[in-house]
Amino acid sequence: MKERINEGENSMDLKELHEKKGFICDMDGVIYHGNRLLPGVKEFVDWLYAEKKPFLFLTNSSERSPRELQQKLGRLGLDIDESHFYTSALATAKFLKMQSRKKSAFVIGEAGLTNALYEVGITMNDVDPEYVVVGETHNYNYDNISKAVQLVLAGAKLIGTNPDLTGPGETGIFPACGAMISPIEVATGKRAYFVGKPNPLMMRTGIKMLGLHAQEAAMVGDRMDTDVVAGLESGLDTVLVLSGVSTRATIEEYPYRPKYVLDGVGNIVP
Repeated sequence: MKERINEGENSMDLKELHEKKGFICDMDGVIYHGNRLLPGVKEFVDWLYAEKKPFLFLTNSSERSPRELQQKLGRLGLDIDESHFYTSALATAKFLKMQSRKKSAFVIGEAGLTNALYEVGITMNDVDPEYVVVGETHNYNYDNISKAVQLVLAGAKLIGTNPDLTGPGETGIFPACGAMISPIEVATGKRAYFVGKPNPLMMRTGIKMLGLHAQEAAMVGDRMDTDVVAGLESGLDTVLVLSGVSTRATIEEYPYRPKYVLDGVGNIVP
C-alpha cells in the first residue's frame, strides 16, 4: 500500500517500513479509543507475530499497570503478553528511584502510578515529600491541587508523568496529565519535569526493551508533539496515524514531519 504525505508530494512506498525489525507503538488513539478497539489493529498485531517482529506498546498514560493493559486488550480480543507494555508510570518510578534521596512523594494519580512507585520503594507522603507527582486521574479535585501547590511552594519538586494536554476517548477529546498539572505550575510559578514521551529517558528504555538499534525500529503514534518528535529525536523512523489526536492539518503546525502518515495501524500491514 502507498500513502501520500500531503497533496503535491510523491507517494511513499511502505516497503522500507515493512522491513523494520521492530515497532514501538503508542496505545490511546492508535490501538483503542476508551474500550473500543480501532480498525485494523488485530491485523497489525497478527502481522507482527507472523513476521516475528519484536514490538512494545509504549504509552504515556499512567493510569494502568502492564497487567491491567494486558487484560484490557484481552477483553478487546487481543492476546498479548504483559512484557509488551511499558508505561509513563513505570518510567516515572524508574526516574525517581535513581534521583530521589528521601524516597517519598505526594501523588495525584491512579493505581498504575502509585503501585509503580511503591514497587521501587517510593512511599506516599502528604506532609514533607521530596516530590509531587501528577498523572492522569478520575479523582481530580480542588483539595488535591491545593495540597500539591502548598507542598511545591514548601520545596517539593514537581513531576508529571507525561506532557500530554489531551487524549482521545470513545466520545471525544479529554484532558490529560499536562492539563491537570497546569494549575499547579501556574499557582507556584514552578515548571514540572515530565518523564514520559518525548523525554528520551523513556524512549531509550523502550528501544532497549526491543533489543534493537534505533535505526532498526519505527515509532507509531497519533501525536505530533510527543510520539513523532520522540521517534525523531531517538533516531527511529516515525509513523503518524490519524486515528487519534492529530490530523493532516496538525502536521503543518510543526517544524518537523513524520516519515509516514497513515489512517491507522491497519494500513501498515502489507
